[in-house]
Amino acid sequence: MPLQGFCWFLCCRKGFNLLGRDYGEKEEEESFELRNKEDLTCNGRGPLEVTLSQPPRTANGTNGHSLSEVPDEMKNLIIEKSKIMGLEENPELLVQGWLFRDVHGGWIKQRRYWFVLSQDSLDYYNGSERGAVRLGTLVLTNLCSVVWPDKHTYKETGYWSVTVHGRKHCYRLFTRHFNEAVHWACAIQKVIDTKDPVETPTQLLIRDIEESKFNPEVIEHIYQHNPILKYTQSPLYAPLLAFPYGSLEHTFHSGKGYATVREEAVKLFNCLQQLESARDPVALIQGVLQTCLDLRPLRDEVYCQLVKQTSSTPQPHTAAHLRYWQTLTCMSCTFLPSPSILKYLRFHLKRIQSQCPDSEMDNYASFIWEALEKTRCRECVPSWEEIQVLMGRQEMLCTVHYPGPGSCQLHISSHTTVNEVVRRMMERLGLKDSKNTFALFEQNTHWERPVGGNTIIADILTRFQNLSVKGPDSDSQWRLCFKLYCLLDIDAISVDSIEYLFLFEQVPNAKERETKSTNNICHEMVVRGQLPACEEDLQTLAALRLQSVIGDFSTHSPCPPLDELFPGHMIEARLLAPPPGPPPAPPVAPAQGCPPSGRFPGGLLGGALWGHAATAAHKHKVEQDLRLRSRLKEEAAAVMCTIVERWKGLAGYSSRDSMAAYLTIARQWSGFGCTLYEVDFYMSSTGSFSQKLWLGVAATCISLYKQGEAEALECFPYGQICSYGVSDSNTFKITAGDRDLLFETTKLTEIMQLMNAYFSATRCQRGRNPAAVGLADGTAVELGFHRLPSAPTLVELPSHPV
Repeated sequence: MPLQGFCWFLCCRKGFNLLGRDYGEKEEEESFELRNKEDLTCNGRGPLEVTLSQPPRTANGTNGHSLSEVPDEMKNLIIEKSKIMGLEENPELLVQGWLFRDVHGGWIKQRRYWFVLSQDSLDYYNGSERGAVRLGTLVLTNLCSVVWPDKHTYKETGYWSVTVHGRKHCYRLFTRHFNEAVHWACAIQKVIDTKDPVETPTQLLIRDIEESKFNPEVIEHIYQHNPILKYTQSPLYAPLLAFPYGSLEHTFHSGKGYATVREEAVKLFNCLQQLESARDPVALIQGVLQTCLDLRPLRDEVYCQLVKQTSSTPQPHTAAHLRYWQTLTCMSCTFLPSPSILKYLRFHLKRIQSQCPDSEMDNYASFIWEALEKTRCRECVPSWEEIQVLMGRQEMLCTVHYPGPGSCQLHISSHTTVNEVVRRMMERLGLKDSKNTFALFEQNTHWERPVGGNTIIADILTRFQNLSVKGPDSDSQWRLCFKLYCLLDIDAISVDSIEYLFLFEQVPNAKERETKSTNNICHEMVVRGQLPACEEDLQTLAALRLQSVIGDFSTHSPCPPLDELFPGHMIEARLLAPPPGPPPAPPVAPAQGCPPSGRFPGGLLGGALWGHAATAAHKHKVEQDLRLRSRLKEEAAAVMCTIVERWKGLAGYSSRDSMAAYLTIARQWSGFGCTLYEVDFYMSSTGSFSQKLWLGVAATCISLYKQGEAEALECFPYGQICSYGVSDSNTFKITAGDRDLLFETTKLTEIMQLMNAYFSATRCQRGRNPAAVGLADGTAVELGFHRLPSAPTLVELPSHPV
């Protein structure tokens, strides 16, 4: 079919009978997207560079001028600009003026050109007079982009620059006046915004497929006559979809070394083709997914490329070609395409299932279809292990620890959330009837934080894997732990249940964590010094702990270190406390003629005396530190001896009896069961005075404790709280009655999560919501200000059902 007739056919294709369409006979004539290297001419261009274009029109709207008269910049466009006229024909001009092009430093003389902006293009001439020679044209389409003037370029060159990106050309325009540069940038951008969206041949064909999806004959005709939709071994020279021209510096992650989106799209197709011969495809698949995570517009492009490479495959059952399906599987479990591409993908999956029933491709298509129903955009690229599992359409194993030595292994998919794992753990441990709530925590030796209910488990595992690569030491190893979160009814916990063990222990490993908050119910509170009790009671608790964990005393029994049984700060505080005795004598005034204390006479002798005194002071400090450490060891040994003696006296106590006695002593504190957060409490609204306190969040109230004291300074039932929220970056505000309480803390999100969970629990207990309560999703916590009615109501829906 002649080119002009073909173009006119495409222009009027809506009026043709669908069965009578002719989409071309050669791949090169259907799209500029695929061109064989042997078809290139000596000048590097293919025999035909324009395919789906409209007939050119003159400025007055009449048809004329053959395709050969169209400037080279206008070719390869789906929507073509009007015929550019010279200045002598006086077209409608928007802006014109003198500008510099490509300013260079040094001795190179700058050259000015006369630039003219019209509704269709940006042209420049060798002069402003009538009949001047046009030196270049940049056709303006919807894909062009403008980079606005910036100070960095001005400081380097002394000029304000405006960069205009076109398909083949990039104009860098310079002027000494900022206002003039902004005027040009605004005018050019306005012209670009008025242009109709540009569509590639692939996008037009996708639309045709959508319109004809209920007519199999037309669909097969489309695929038969358009190789751009089918598998190819040839390289791709342009994206399948339309992307803006220009670099990524101002819109995407330029810091990661990416080129333009169009160039990255072509590179991705090359990576996909390498899958066929790669010995280990996991790294390539992970690289493709990482690029799609960083460059969001490329997700639809990769989906289209994979659909293309899985259509009409010559050897579909070979392992090499199944890797395209494996990559498509990983994509479907990581990103969702846009609605139009999603429809196209679903149509492709159904078509493959009908063409190849009971095959590996059918199995992959079914898996992908189900994955698309569940997929949400992931935070992390799937790990090496997850990609290998997805390639085999299988599930991963996830290990979840719980207080004590126990752990559970659960099968999870790429879509499993924290909520689902919490529900399955409760079923596995027999906690479905519990009135308390549970949550998953991320923890290592030193840190612990709750996880939002809607978080995807696979993302957490990937993050753990990345952290372990950065820090392979054992102290930095992260894991998931299932723990009590909200204590709503302690009395309902049976002594024989595993929940009683949670209440007693809540310590998944022996080492203390250096966190500023804890919702650990008993033993962790003791060793952290957050249970206000006398030293004798703390020693008894340590002995009961040993009896419950180890059993009766024996010389062969392994004994844990003291800091896992007893709060170490109490020993330090006792040593640092001043000894009782008479008050120190008042300072004696120096004798007449003697220098004041700490002062030395000037001169050489004075300098020598000062140096000798500094050395002596340093030596004295080192000796003092050594003596203090020695005393700490002696005192710790004495305390440990006392604990062991008490342990010997508990011979015959069972583990359950020891736990019951332990909890009986601990529950004497009125704040038992609350979650403590270390905060700076502002004594006045101006924030001029503050005091370090513990903020206790419990099932029924908010309390303030002075660290180490058993009685609360103040207590605010939830019924008195009018509002709570974040007043600035690290300040939490609670309004109770006519008082505003301000706290400075780094645990804003965690406090909001816990308060939301308790308010939800209150609503559930009143029968307003039959669903149970759990940890509020951290991603959904609004760091704003929550205003409550006179009675507590549901602030945020729970995420961990119980």
